[in-house]
This record gives sequence, structure tokens and C-alpha cells, in this order.
Amino acid sequence: MSDKLNGSCIYTLSYFYVDCAVNTWRSSCGTMPERLTEMLMDTWTPLIILWITVLPSIFMAPTNQSQVLPSGSSTGIKRLTEEERVLNRSKRGWVWNQMFVLEEFSGPEPILVGRLHTDLDPGSSKIKYILSGDGAGTIFVINDKTGDIHAMKRLDREEKAEYTLTAQAVDRDTNQPLEPPSEFIIKVQDINDNAPEFVDGPYHATVPEMSVVGTFVTKVTATDADDPVYGNSAKLVYSILEGQPYFSVEPHTAIIKTALPNMDREAKEEYFVVIQAKDMGGHMGGLSGTTTVTITLTDVNDNPPKFAQSLYHFSVMEDVALGEPIGRVKANDLDTGENAKSSYDIIEGDGMDIFEITTDAQTQDGVIRVRKPLDFETKKSYTLKVEAANIHIDPRFISGGPFKDTATVKIVVEDADEPPVFSSPTYLLEVHENAAINSVIGQVTAHDPDVSSSPIRFSIDRHTDLERQFNINAEDGKITLATPLDRETNMWHNITIVATETRNHSQVSRVPVAIKVLDVNDNAPEFASEHEAFLCENGKPGQVIQIVSAVDKDDPKNGHYFLYSLLPEMVNNPNFTIKKNEDNTLSILAKHSGFSRQKQEVYLLPIIISDSGNPPMSSTSTLTIRVCGCSSDGIVQSCNVEAYVLPIGLSMGALIAILACIILLLVIVVLFVTLRRHKNEPLIIKDDEDVRENIIRYDDEGGGEEDTEAFDIATLQNPDGINGFLPRKDIKPDLQFMPRQGLAPVPNGVDVDEFINVRLHEADNDPTAPPYDSIQIYGYEGRGSAAGSLSSLESSTSDSDQNFDYLSEWGPRFKRLGELYSVGESDKET
Repeated sequence: MSDKLNGSCIYTLSYFYVDCAVNTWRSSCGTMPERLTEMLMDTWTPLIILWITVLPSIFMAPTNQSQVLPSGSSTGIKRLTEEERVLNRSKRGWVWNQMFVLEEFSGPEPILVGRLHTDLDPGSSKIKYILSGDGAGTIFVINDKTGDIHAMKRLDREEKAEYTLTAQAVDRDTNQPLEPPSEFIIKVQDINDNAPEFVDGPYHATVPEMSVVGTFVTKVTATDADDPVYGNSAKLVYSILEGQPYFSVEPHTAIIKTALPNMDREAKEEYFVVIQAKDMGGHMGGLSGTTTVTITLTDVNDNPPKFAQSLYHFSVMEDVALGEPIGRVKANDLDTGENAKSSYDIIEGDGMDIFEITTDAQTQDGVIRVRKPLDFETKKSYTLKVEAANIHIDPRFISGGPFKDTATVKIVVEDADEPPVFSSPTYLLEVHENAAINSVIGQVTAHDPDVSSSPIRFSIDRHTDLERQFNINAEDGKITLATPLDRETNMWHNITIVATETRNHSQVSRVPVAIKVLDVNDNAPEFASEHEAFLCENGKPGQVIQIVSAVDKDDPKNGHYFLYSLLPEMVNNPNFTIKKNEDNTLSILAKHSGFSRQKQEVYLLPIIISDSGNPPMSSTSTLTIRVCGCSSDGIVQSCNVEAYVLPIGLSMGALIAILACIILLLVIVVLFVTLRRHKNEPLIIKDDEDVRENIIRYDDEGGGEEDTEAFDIATLQNPDGINGFLPRKDIKPDLQFMPRQGLAPVPNGVDVDEFINVRLHEADNDPTAPPYDSIQIYGYEGRGSAAGSLSSLESSTSDSDQNFDYLSEWGPRFKRLGELYSVGESDKET
């Protein structure tokens, strides 16, 4: 069968195959696993099916027309029928297997991977095999004559698992391809050369204490770089090396679970577990790796609080401030965090309303504080029963017992020197405003609560009684009046009484005393405001002119009630009458009509106002009534000036217009007169005026460098004359003011030059005539200086002694200056 297959294929197919048969592989390619044999069989099966399909067609073709056509031949039958062309066309048949090579293989010679062969190779040396692709020429080398492929280096599958190469057969002489190139794969076969690794280790995990067996703790993962598909090199099995009997691990999932029930954190909190991962399914010869897992038991509330002692003793002074801590108790809890928090309460005792207990959030202590004042003289000791209970209770452990504990607390009150105690925290006293001086208006009492009972002295805090209106008896605390009181000025007085122990002046107490001043009828009523009534000339009899009201500074208990009346001599007043209203006001009525401003413009009506006090107080107020001109509706229009202007037919508006015109005319006349006066004044000074009085002398050299306030000028003074007296001329002379004598009349024709010199002399000697000369002499140029002083002041030579002829020798620029000085010299000579 094999021979027939090979003979048939020679004539019809040109194929490229791997010459590494099952029979010869072990001798030429090394030991091949059974799996490779199965792969070769899978490769040959399609070829056999193809042969069965093509063989009948070959036998049906005419025998005289069939020829052997070697693959790659350059000759052939030129004329072929279409059918023959189909049956005898040149085909390329590739028969491929994946080539395998073991990783990490090392030997004295390169390992043979496989062999390439084509049916076009008649056995001669005309065909050349070429290899290209991954590692061609470096890792894999091909014998170009035989097609043998050798691996030149040790291969690592974890570094590269497979190599893709391209094979091609070419003519050795012409290098022309005999077959198209085709790819094949060389796979690196895995061996167990990598141990498992825990990439994420070491691990840390937590699990609640008292957990049941099988409680999940954590999961670990190991990786193996070997091939997970081929063999068992990457098949891992997990086991626990350290940590029994507390924990266990699933062999295939690596899940760690608890293996012991009721593990107590308070007994042991942390466990160190070692986990091993072994490949080859855990069999002998497998590689292994380990990791550590630190497992911490987390706390649950499985322990109740316990007091460190069953009885606590505390002592406290009776004068301790409210809210002050007097002692601490502590209930210890073996749990931590929220599970260890406890609350404290007083559940029994004779001081439940006197003391309270709170929890310190930082230390979890129970702090006992004073809730109400203590009194040694009343009760000297207290006994309390304190309870501590967990705040957060786990219902799983409720059956274990109550999560609370109790303790007894005894508190002893110690005596202290206390300040005096007033019989009342505040006092309210009342006194009439007409009370006599030194009369007693009330009394305060206080006592020393101590057993010794020191005497008490009373005093008034004068900061609360600045006007010293009250006094107090230091022995019995009676308060007396020092100055008269006036309810209308100040109705309330608030003072502070101080009680001091005579034996210990540091023990002081204070109490506020409010004194209310009671009213007596000592003020007469009067009009609420200054009323001025207006009566219309065209008014009718009985018409209400004005309604007035009265006020009284007093404050009677039953309210105010006023009585109004006219003076006895005006009871029968012919013009006006009064009427008392129900709202305690008074109405003024006119008795008749026909009032006239020309006859009488103003009426005065005295009214007596009395109150209902005991004794009653009264006062007389006068109401002014003016007669006015009113409209027909009774609206007042004019009461004063118009009464005299209206008879001549002028209204108020006309009168105002006339007055405005008169004022305007007066202003125009004043302006006209003023302009005439200014116009008549001459622009040129008259000859008879003294023009000499208009001469102004400008001889002030200004502020400049003579201002010595900003720096020390002493360095510019001549040390040779430092002891001499150099008077300052920039200050006012210390001379008393002398009135300047009037200028004597000077006859006309006096020489002006002489006049100016006289006035200049007077101004220089007059201390009251500003400005004052301000001259600072800078005559010192420095000790040893070759240059002389630049200042001409105090110079021994004068301008007349100097010769300026040298200026003309300085050049044309100084020619004009020399001419000026020459002219000056000639003028002086003349």
C-alpha cells in the first residue's frame, strides 16, 4: 500500500514533506513522545483520503498520453486537451507536521529538530534548502543539501514557546525558486523547570474571634511559569506547613479556613501560617514554593466589663463647686474598640440626686461629679452603687451572662469654712418717696453655716449706690434712708448688700436688694402742652374752641381724675365757658358770636386743674385764645397782620410783593453808590501822598544753605575761632517790643537816596520789622587747604581793593565781564 501510494504520487503530485517517520524518528530525531506519533498520523490521514479520491481519475486517463513530469521540469507536452490539462497539471502538495524540540536540552552536539524534503529532489545536489524566520541562522540552522534542521542553542519555553519559520527549495546554480515558500512552526516542548511562586505574598488576613470551623479567612494564589497544557508541570496542589491545628487550606482552590472553633483573641491574637504550592499535582519530583499568611483575630464583644475593686472611697470638701469631679472609677474590659466602651450609672444610694457619674470618652473612666451643693452640717457621708455596662452587646454571646458589673462608692464630706448665707437669695423693699431721712425701709439677715458660727457684719457695695442714698446697720442689717427720694426721678434702686465674717474677712457673700419707691401725691396736674386756641370772628355761640388735656407726674393706684374750673373772679366770664368731658379732657366753648380782631385780638383764660389725691394738688394754667379770620367752613386764614391790611383792600400776597420790590430798589441804590465811589478814585497817586512809604526792601537771602536744622554744621566752623562768639542772625533778636515812632513829615525836595538810607537803618535796628536777615558764614575750607575762603564775607579786602583787569586776559568769553567791572571802577573813581 505504501509503495503503490508513493509510485502514484510521483507522477501526479509534487510535494514537500518532513522525512521524520515514526519508525525512524527515535533514531534520527531523538526520543519522541507518543503524542507526536498521533500528530503524524493525523497529518497522513488527509493525504490517504486525497489519494483515494484522485487515483480513479488517473487510471481512467489514456495511457498513451500520461507522462512522468518531475516537479520543476522545464519541458513538457505543449498540446494537451482541456481534460488532460486538468488531470496532469503540476500540483504542490505540502505534508507538514509541527516540529518539537525540548527546552533546556544540552549536549555535545546540536540537537536535530527535523528534516525538510521535496519530491523534486532526485537525490542529486542541484536543490538547495533555505530557512528564514524566527531564529533562522542563529538558533536554528538548516543543512542546505539534506534539509536537516538543528537547534544550536538551549531553548527556554518560558522565554519563547514557538518559532515561525519559512522553508523554500531553490536551484543551487540559478537560485531560482523551485517551490513557493511555506511556513512551519517549531514548538518548544516544556519540562518542569519552574517552581510555583506566590506573587502577592506575604499575605495578611483577619477573621473574627470565636468563629466556627470552616469560616473563610482568605485565598492565596500561586503561579507556575511552565506550560499549563502539556503535562502536570503547572498543575498545583496547596498544603499548609505551619498553622495547624488552627487553620486549613483547600488543596486546589487555596482557600484558607478556620480549623479550630472558639479561638479567643484575648488568649492569642495573631497566627503565623505557612502555605506551600507544589506542581506535578503534588507528586514526588515536583517543585514547590511557599508563602506566609499572618492572620489576626478581630475582636468581638465576648467579655463583660469588670471593676478593678468592689469598693471605692472618696472625700470631698463641702464647698466644692458644682460640676467639679470628686473621683474616678474604672471598669476594665478585655475587648477593644467599640466593644470595650461602657456607660456608668448610679443605680442605688442616698446621694442619687446629689451626685452624677459620666463616662470619660478618652479613658473610659466613670467620673463622679457634684450635682447639688454639699453641707457638712447637714450630711457628712454618702453611699452610692455604681453600675458599668457595655454599650454595644453582641446577641450571639448574650447567653454568656450580663455584660455589666457593679461597685460601691462611699463619699465623705469634709467641713470647710463657708461664707455667710443670706436668708433669701434676693430682697425686695418698698418705701414711700416722702419717707423721712434715717427711717428704716427694710432689713436683711445672714448667718454663718459653720459650726463655729462667726458674727456677721453688713455693708453696702457703694459701686451700686454711688449717690449714697441708703445706709445699713453693720450689726443687724437694717437699711435706712440717707437722702430724700423722688419717684418721678427714679422709681427703682438696686443695691448690693455685702455680708462678711468678722473672724475671717475672706468669707464674703453678696445679695441683691431691689428698692421700689412708692408714689405720694406731691405733684400738681398741668396742661399736657402749651395750648393756643383760635377763635373765628364768624363763630357761633356754643362752638367748641379748643379741647385741652392735663397730665400729672404722680401715679395714683386708681388712675388720674382731674377737676377743671375757672378762677372765682371769672366764673361769670361773658365770653367763654368750660365743659368737662368723660375722657378726662376739657372743652372750651364760646358764649356768643361777633368777636372782632379790631376790637380785641387776644383773650387770656386762666383755668384751675385739680387732681383727686389726698390731699388734692392743683395748679392754674392760662389758655391763650386768638381771634382770627376764617373761611365760611371755619378754616383759619389769618390772625395777625392781615387784620390791619385787609381794610385798605390788600391781600397778604400783594403785601409780600410790595416788600420784595422795596428791598430790590434798596439793593440797586447801594450798588450804584458803591460804583460811583470807585469811579471817582484816581488811578495815579496824588502828588501830596508820600510815595516813599511804598518802597519795599528785598534783602532776604532765603532759606538755602543757611538752614542748619537738617545736619551738623559744626564741621564747617573754623577751629581757630571756635571759642569766639559768632552771633546767629537767622533768629529774632531778644529785644523787648518798642513802639515805632511815627515818621516825621519830610518837606518836598529831600534827597531820595538819603531818605532810603535812613529808612534802611531804621529797619535794620527795628526787631519787630520782618524779614530778619539770615546769613550763615562758611569761612572755613578745611585745615591745611591751599585755597582760601570762597566767601567774601568778613574778608579784609573790599571790592574797591580788587583789580579785575585780569578778566580781559581770559579770552573773549570774559571780555564783557571785564568791561563791566572796569566801568564800575571808573564810576567809583569819578
